[in-house]
Amino acid sequence: MNEPFDIQEYMAKGVEIIVNDALKATLKNPRESAFMLKFAAAIRAASKKRKKAEENGEHIPPFLIASITSKCNLHCAGCYSRCNHATVDSEPVCQLTSDEWLRIFNEADDLGISFILLAGGEPMLRRDVIEAAAKKPNILFPIFTNGTFMDEKYFKLFDKSRNLLPIMSIEGEKEITDARRGNGIYDKLIANMDELQRRGLIFGASVTVTTKNIQEVSSDTFLQKLSNRGCKAVFFVEFVPVTDDSKELAPGDKEREYLRSEIDRLRREHPEMVYISFPGDEKSSGGCVAAGRGFFHINSHGGAEPCPFSPYSDVNVRSTSLREAIHSPLFTALRAGGILTEDHEGGCVLYEKRELVESLLAESEK
Repeated sequence: MNEPFDIQEYMAKGVEIIVNDALKATLKNPRESAFMLKFAAAIRAASKKRKKAEENGEHIPPFLIASITSKCNLHCAGCYSRCNHATVDSEPVCQLTSDEWLRIFNEADDLGISFILLAGGEPMLRRDVIEAAAKKPNILFPIFTNGTFMDEKYFKLFDKSRNLLPIMSIEGEKEITDARRGNGIYDKLIANMDELQRRGLIFGASVTVTTKNIQEVSSDTFLQKLSNRGCKAVFFVEFVPVTDDSKELAPGDKEREYLRSEIDRLRREHPEMVYISFPGDEKSSGGCVAAGRGFFHINSHGGAEPCPFSPYSDVNVRSTSLREAIHSPLFTALRAGGILTEDHEGGCVLYEKRELVESLLAESEK
């Protein structure tokens, strides 16, 4: 019988691969090589912190997702964030400042959180927050970006701060990427990848998996093109429909099983890249890891939420610590109630059971 897949262990090993590749890329620069060696040591130290907390009866997740802005310049077809009104065109108000985000990053470092995924909206609109993240070399910051704001200043920042890892969203080849994201986006992404590779910088890709692109984005042809351009990690994010007219894009049981088998094959045959499937890896590693089991989400206004697909919050990190947010009444109820490990049709279990989540939220606020 196969051992259950452990996404947290796989991510940790994946980071080792990325760090080793980064070390090779910086061998001619002693300063940067020393930086990467210190970062690898910091990852191990953070793991020890979490293990010690576990021995004392407190679970600290290794990951955090931070949506640092709600503004985005694109209108991608079927975007869950826009449908939930979490992403807007106008300049947002009352969002966390860069100083507030830096305080959160400091608390995360103290707790032993090793990975903070920066998202949005479009996170690269918040250069001030990304520059704050650069001050925390003990934490790896994958930046989930549409790639349209990559410029010389960012290239220099990524070169100086190797803990910042751009993850560019791409939907497959040119036709399907531009159809979902807008004309010219694919060419911009490819130009970014080529420039990052030229400078010896590590990057990854994020793919929203739909019924229309699942064959293309899991193919050796597409993935080899990414690898040849220097891509080191691919995040397969299953499309979650939040409107009735987008349900046909959501993978069904047949598509999910196909993707699962393909990712298993890719991990065996092409270990030069890291492959993460969300939420597919959750089902094979003991259930949903949101609400603090493996990660949780902080929105651009400071609300602590189970995950980006489940925008419910009973605490705000503006008025509470990160540690207290992890143990919020809502998160505690979700972890204790068994909903995260319940069987479901696929996609996001918390979105599928949102009425139950809403009832738990109401209870937590009494």
